[in-house]
Amino acid sequence: MQETILLVEDDTQINEMVESHLKREGYTVFTAFDGQAALDLFAQENVDLIILDLMLPAFNGLDIVQLIRRESMLPILIMSAKDSDVDKALGLGFGADDYIGKPFSLIELTARVKAALRRSKQYSQQHEEKEHVVSVRDLSINLNSFSVSKKGEPINLTVKEFQILSLLATSPNQVFTKGQLFESVWKEAYYGDDNVINVHIRRLREKIEDDASAPMYIKTIWGIGYKMEMHT
Repeated sequence: MQETILLVEDDTQINEMVESHLKREGYTVFTAFDGQAALDLFAQENVDLIILDLMLPAFNGLDIVQLIRRESMLPILIMSAKDSDVDKALGLGFGADDYIGKPFSLIELTARVKAALRRSKQYSQQHEEKEHVVSVRDLSINLNSFSVSKKGEPINLTVKEFQILSLLATSPNQVFTKGQLFESVWKEAYYGDDNVINVHIRRLREKIEDDASAPMYIKTIWGIGYKMEMHT
């Protein structure tokens, strides 16, 4: 079965160029030119990945990411001319899985799409055989259903947030460097850019900690990295 991509881009020329290229690569592609159309298609179609521009009519890209993350952990690739570190951090922090800045090559875009879909598929296959729940004090992490709850209340995490949390929780009190976290979760070489890891850890803490400024679960080991604290 062909994998399905939702392409959200208001520039007609870019939209048509990317759509044609992805179809030649063997993907089924649905296209939207504004935020509302994107949300409508997401609700109607079974989508495996979303490619999303930030600057859109109706709803902007970050609004869309937040709305989709309430329902789904499918991979989201932001594609935008807003290519500063601040915009990357904001986009990734809101729940996107990857970011590609305009202008971009279609070869690079295809590589990122394939990598995102491969990671998503592999991660699902690893945990579909049996249910595995890890408990850390008030947190319950289901590695099979990719769900997290705290004191019985569900917590909505992005794919990357869940992968970071499950990696730390399944290796309690082990210290992971930022490079180890990045290479374990993103399956790519780490070149010393801490920004992506810092943003994901911050957003993860905001969701699981009682007080993100005084974390009890994910502890910072200054100058090294992070670990899951198993005891208060």
